Amino acid sequence: MMVEFALFRITKCEVFSMYDINHARKLSIAPMLDWTTSHQRTFMRTLTKHTLLYTEMVTTGAILFGDKERHLKYNDAEHFVALQLGGSDPKALAECAQIAEARGYDEINLNVGCPSDRVQNGSFGACLMAEPKLVGDCIKAMQDVVSIPVTVKSRIGIDDQDSYEEFQNFIGTVNHVSQCETFIVHARKAILKGLSPKENREIPPLKYDFVYRIKEQFPDFHITINGGIKTLEEVEQHLEKVDGVMIGREAYNNPYMFSTVDSRIFGDSTAEQVSRHEAIRNLFPYVESELAKGTYLNHIARHILGMFQAVPGARKFRRHISENAPKRGAGLEVLMEALEMVPEEL
Repeated sequence: MMVEFALFRITKCEVFSMYDINHARKLSIAPMLDWTTSHQRTFMRTLTKHTLLYTEMVTTGAILFGDKERHLKYNDAEHFVALQLGGSDPKALAECAQIAEARGYDEINLNVGCPSDRVQNGSFGACLMAEPKLVGDCIKAMQDVVSIPVTVKSRIGIDDQDSYEEFQNFIGTVNHVSQCETFIVHARKAILKGLSPKENREIPPLKYDFVYRIKEQFPDFHITINGGIKTLEEVEQHLEKVDGVMIGREAYNNPYMFSTVDSRIFGDSTAEQVSRHEAIRNLFPYVESELAKGTYLNHIARHILGMFQAVPGARKFRRHISENAPKRGAGLEVLMEALEMVPEEL
């Protein structure tokens, strides 16, 4: 008999009764293409109930002309969950925002930070930093048709448009046009020609002071900082200066770091830290239900490969899953066998 997946007992109404979304923004996991899928977000809920989760970026065209169910699917355990949209046409963005709100998303976020060629060719992402009024128009168009928050995720600049004054002008103009007061800022500029998306996450220098100064200049705004943050100690240091912290790749490479955030960062005295083994076992009912729907095990299992980072047996754990989860007919036994390769924590 399938065991009930405990996470799904929490309804959206119950989440809202406990906290508001600004509370959840204290710590969030960045939208990452091909990584922050519904499977990954569901897995993260075995570790943290309070962290704000984001979808991958979804383009307006994919929603309006593609498979809505595939692009917008999520489950109730994921709340609070925000949809990140990619686009630059206010009308199309407004239509997508309405669809997202009807499906129960808690926030709409506009991508003004992705530097990839594909995104630039669509005239959205980081290149929109050169058009702050258009960004404001896009935000206002969405705000006019939904009641959930509409937010912006940006860089601190692009190419030679990289002074603090230009960054300040971008934030100020977007707010002037739309009254948007919630900004998530990757504290690096984007170089639109000559660097890959991966290089744009590493090569341009981090300028946390730009984000701190924006918070000082606009004290009523809700400012979240992103970029190069890898430890909870760093999270706590940033929270002395800004309202929220967003973690990217480290959340994927070392997900167990989130096992203590509900108590340590969110101040939830009732939160209990689960072990690595417990967290994965808590995911088993979800895995069973997805396998029964025809989902391939690897689509879920790839998101737990970093769970035992720096723990003896981690390499065997990863290898067993990597070699066996992609096989046709692979089932829950693959995860059970992998867990046996890592000593159970005391």
